[in-house]
Amino acid sequence: MRADFVERVQQAITAQDSAALRELLGDLHQADVGDLIEALEPELRPELVKLMGRDLDFTALTEVEDTVREQILAELPPGAVAEGVRELDSDDAVAILADLPKDEQTEILERLPPPKRVTLARSLLYPENSAGRRMQTEFIAVPPAWTVGRTIDYLRETPDLPERFWEVYVVDSAGRLQGTVALDRLLRAKRLVSTADVIDEEMHSVRVSDDQGDVARLFEHYDLVATPVVDERDRLVGVITFDDIVDVIEQEAEDEIRALGGVGREEELADPVWFVARGRFNWLLVNLATAFLASSVLGLFEGELQKMVALAPIVASQGGNAATQTMTVAVRALARHELSSANAARIILREVLVALVNGLAFAIITGVAAAAWFKVPDLGVVIGLAMICNLLAGALGGILVPLALHRDLVGRVRDHGDGCRWFFFVSRHRDAVVRAQMTALSDPPQLSVVGQ
Repeated sequence: MRADFVERVQQAITAQDSAALRELLGDLHQADVGDLIEALEPELRPELVKLMGRDLDFTALTEVEDTVREQILAELPPGAVAEGVRELDSDDAVAILADLPKDEQTEILERLPPPKRVTLARSLLYPENSAGRRMQTEFIAVPPAWTVGRTIDYLRETPDLPERFWEVYVVDSAGRLQGTVALDRLLRAKRLVSTADVIDEEMHSVRVSDDQGDVARLFEHYDLVATPVVDERDRLVGVITFDDIVDVIEQEAEDEIRALGGVGREEELADPVWFVARGRFNWLLVNLATAFLASSVLGLFEGELQKMVALAPIVASQGGNAATQTMTVAVRALARHELSSANAARIILREVLVALVNGLAFAIITGVAAAAWFKVPDLGVVIGLAMICNLLAGALGGILVPLALHRDLVGRVRDHGDGCRWFFFVSRHRDAVVRAQMTALSDPPQLSVVGQ
């Protein structure tokens, strides 16, 4: 966003000039509108949404940081939010409603048409990082008895199809997924061929309870554009597309970087000072405790270190560098599920051996340098042994600490008090998601589904 453009927008908002504001924002993509919203002063952001009214594509609110979106939604009346999410795809609508308190969610949902209301309410019941929360419920499904020609005619004549789609899904009379048909394959087939005969044999469906990180890895592994989402009965309930997966990959990459720096996963640039300070305090406190511990150890050898103070930071810094290298590899492997209990022992042994090899190499280098510098051969031996021990300790800490923090979760049962009981079956992964059995809502509506 150019500074002069942001300034003109702020002037239009301050003057309550909705016409000028619509002219300025008329040709902007929703992602650019999101950037503009983040560039504005916080008090002007809700005013922009109010002045734009129905001319604002609420999809822009999915392009801003969570903190910014929460601040905007807190200033908007429920009617304005309901009007904004009414025409959104279900996944975008869920992303906006998920930031609101439960009572406000209920009030907004009551203002929506019944099919949309039930669909969004059901999606909001899924865990935050699950495929069920990421999916959109707008898709195209046809029965296997339909021919290619009839399917193509349906796509041409039906006005309320999803805005963009890449696959047509084949389902039986109970809504159970039978297969997928890519649009290019559908258009190349003869009109009289049955859709069941052009089904993709390598279908990669996911369940509503699958973790979004696992879904992202599925997209990466098989180069997918879209994948169907099924419930516990194998009924088609939604679809996840690559644009949503890009957001997941970006989010997981940010989480990895923050984990390496000891920064909380929830921290964002728009967060207030007190929230950020409180989030970083614990990690800094741990670092302070370890620094005191290191200082106390050094104090035991204060007299000797005073004679050769130049060597102390060399050994300490090498140990810290070794720990950082190992921790980087370990955190990345844990985030990508490449490091687990199945191969943890082998990876730990590998890191120890790497530290031992590098420790021996640097022990020789620093030992010879120290002996030549201070003319004390025994000093070279001591520094060499210290270098080996320090690199080994750094490597062990760099991999064992992330493994310890990546502890297993336990199953639990929670009653939400809204007529729904969720049964949690948690896997051994820290970011595992859950399966849920919901009894309060009826079966979800399947939009743009025919032949059932």
